[in-house]
Amino acid sequence: MENEITLKRFTDVRRELGHTQAEFAKILGISNTTADIERGRTKLSGKVVAELLRQFKINPLWLFGESTERYLETSNTSVIPKVVTVDSSDNENMVLVNAKAAAGYPQNIQDTSWYKQLPAFDIPLPEFRNASYRGFQIEGDSMLPNLRPGEWVLAKAIEDIAHVSPNKMYVVVLQDAVLVKKIDKTPGSNTVTLISLNETYPPYEIDSHQIQEIWQVNSKITFGVDATTEKGLLRQLQESMEELKSQFNQNKG
Repeated sequence: MENEITLKRFTDVRRELGHTQAEFAKILGISNTTADIERGRTKLSGKVVAELLRQFKINPLWLFGESTERYLETSNTSVIPKVVTVDSSDNENMVLVNAKAAAGYPQNIQDTSWYKQLPAFDIPLPEFRNASYRGFQIEGDSMLPNLRPGEWVLAKAIEDIAHVSPNKMYVVVLQDAVLVKKIDKTPGSNTVTLISLNETYPPYEIDSHQIQEIWQVNSKITFGVDATTEKGLLRQLQESMEELKSQFNQNKG
């Protein structure tokens, strides 16, 4: 039987991540639920400890009561894109993640074959070169009035969480959700505050190790009703890009 500290800490990790016993079991590769582990009936296996370290940076020594440091790699949280795709000319594509695809994005974040199902687009503007961009569809009303449900944001990958600015908006990819928020980070802290523009949604604090990727919102595109199919979406995106390209050339001239 595990000691009480280990059982409490394991249970606390699950609760703070917001998962049920069944959900957490699935994430960790355990049959059924984590109930038997939390009650001390089943030993905490090395495989589960390894998953807690791999997915959530949980320090095994902390888990077993032998350290006060809950996380390993506290200063090296990687938020860079896990996968990028390129076109036939080796230019990096902008993958478009609609609201439906976003539900599976965190779980498939390193699966290159999963990305092939998503529409991708090469933007012919110099401003979109030498960086990774991704398109995300807005779901929900937490960023009203700036961003409305169904609209799209084009966002640039952030390499380090230290580079975030409290004045910008970001697509934040957590372990189990894709959110669009403002980010407030206190220097030297392992936590960040996620802030909605819609004041009916209060700010809330998360540990930075829950973040898999961060994308800085660069621009917004609103599509018409005939963008419900992939072909319609790409056509309207092409038109939007041509318009942007034309504006850019006029300003340049």
